Amino acid sequence: MRTLGELINKEEPGWNLVQEWLQNATNPYEVLPRDTKRAEKELLNAQVTTRSPMGAIIYQTGGILIDSGWIRILGSGSERLNRGMFEWNKGKTFEHYGEPPVFLLVADDVLGGLFAINGGAFGQEGLGKIFYLAPDTLSWEPMNCGYSEFFNWTLQGNVHQFYEPFYWKGWREEVTKLRGNQAFSFFPFLWTKEGKQIETLSRKVVPMEESYRLTMDMQRQLSERE
Repeated sequence: MRTLGELINKEEPGWNLVQEWLQNATNPYEVLPRDTKRAEKELLNAQVTTRSPMGAIIYQTGGILIDSGWIRILGSGSERLNRGMFEWNKGKTFEHYGEPPVFLLVADDVLGGLFAINGGAFGQEGLGKIFYLAPDTLSWEPMNCGYSEFFNWTLQGNVHQFYEPFYWKGWREEVTKLRGNQAFSFFPFLWTKEGKQIETLSRKVVPMEESYRLTMDMQRQLSERE
């Protein structure tokens, strides 16, 4: 395990690059403040150098909210997004800090959709690439990009086109009130035939932990039936 001094890169800090991307953003975003001690602990657990954009985001932010918080980019954790990236993954994608995760959860959205880096769980072909667990299909779908490209997409890409079927009337007001540790649960479920018309569905706010567990359980049950 590398020390904090070895992980913090002062000669070529990735944060400079991340700031450039933020300045060129066309989508609304909010950088959440970090807690220094929490950021240091999270970086140590991650064992990722701050020369990389991921390491820089972990170390310099409590997380980043995209488009009123519709997408949540995980950092080191903050009051409004109270989970660090590796803290959130522990017990889900690896058991002990320092172990290589089978996939690494790096972001999620208010629908309960998950963005993860493939560590081998989704096959060797897309190793190191971002996959999206879509709540309307319950399958991991390749996004054909790495972490930096994905982050840039959240800032400058056509996010609204990606989520077009899932916006309901008044969504922004509701999403703004949501905390980063919460998601919406829809009924009927988005992956059912009855769940395709977003305006007709009932929705309630649930903890993101509950949303994650339910999504993974449902995915497992559906895959066992196939």
